[in-house]
Amino acid sequence: MKILVLSPHTDDAELGCGGTIVKLLNGENEIYWVVFSTAEDSLPDGLPKDTLKREYRTVTRDLALREENCKVFDFKVRNLHQYRQEILDDLVRIRNQFNPDIVIGPSLNDLHQDHQVVAHEMVRAFKTTSSIICYELPWNHVTFNTQFFCRLSTDQIERKCEILRNYQSQLLKGRQYFSKEFIFGLAKTRGIQCNAEYAEAFEVVRWML
Repeated sequence: MKILVLSPHTDDAELGCGGTIVKLLNGENEIYWVVFSTAEDSLPDGLPKDTLKREYRTVTRDLALREENCKVFDFKVRNLHQYRQEILDDLVRIRNQFNPDIVIGPSLNDLHQDHQVVAHEMVRAFKTTSSIICYELPWNHVTFNTQFFCRLSTDQIERKCEILRNYQSQLLKGRQYFSKEFIFGLAKTRGIQCNAEYAEAFEVVRWML
């Protein structure tokens, strides 16, 4: 299958569906991964502006993804609403180029302003062509509908934790949702809901067979 992963900022997709990405890469799947902002203006003081872009590239190399399948845009963080049409146009070009079977992106219920833009333009671009599922970022949600689960092993969740450790800039900021305890705890909760050791949960916007 062809899988398109959409990440408003570097690290969003790894946090929301990193275990699922690891699992999909172990199968006969091709992954195309798009990041819309490198969040230069939200870095801790003193770090180079390209820090998050470099950390993301470390993740994709760690996962042995082809560089040409990993696209990074530089839209200004917290201002993606100003580029809504450009983002839609980019997604339509990617749709025509890659023709994904499944698109994985942020939830329509995500309250972060940049995530909302990517979620809505994702649906506009792919609603008639691809299955669309949305990953969970609990700190950004008031509600989240656990409609689809990807069952995961201990090794796959451990691997998710490993790739997230590449984001040293975010660890410096003390983001609790980067902690191994949180990642394993949420995955255990979702696993209990689908009779699995661990899992990641998704909302379903479209599912096509």
